[in-house]
Amino acid sequence: MGEGDGLRDYRGRRDVGRTGEPAGRGASAPRPAPRFVVRIHDASTPHFDFRLQVADVLRSWSVPKGPSADPGDKRLAVPTEDHPLEYEEFEGVIPRASTGAARSSSGTTAPTSR
Repeated sequence: MGEGDGLRDYRGRRDVGRTGEPAGRGASAPRPAPRFVVRIHDASTPHFDFRLQVADVLRSWSVPKGPSADPGDKRLAVPTEDHPLEYEEFEGVIPRASTGAARSSSGTTAPTSR
């Protein structure tokens, strides 16, 4: 899924000139490992956002109850629109009438086998 198609929903839901969020206009420099972002989203209903790099976008899920330290716990993860790779570095307060405010943490990930 490329940025040309993968970010249509993302762009349709935002006024990036107003919110300051990245527009996802350019390709980022190649990265040695896929990236992930975990964000506490201080929205009208607080939740966690989980984003995982797949090709040239961050696939995204909303996790209402947040992560658990117990691997046996199951958590609902609701798919949301893909986000541009630049969103990994985005930090700021988004106007209340938009998508909310957030604090974030990120890192790298690598495929593992069980």
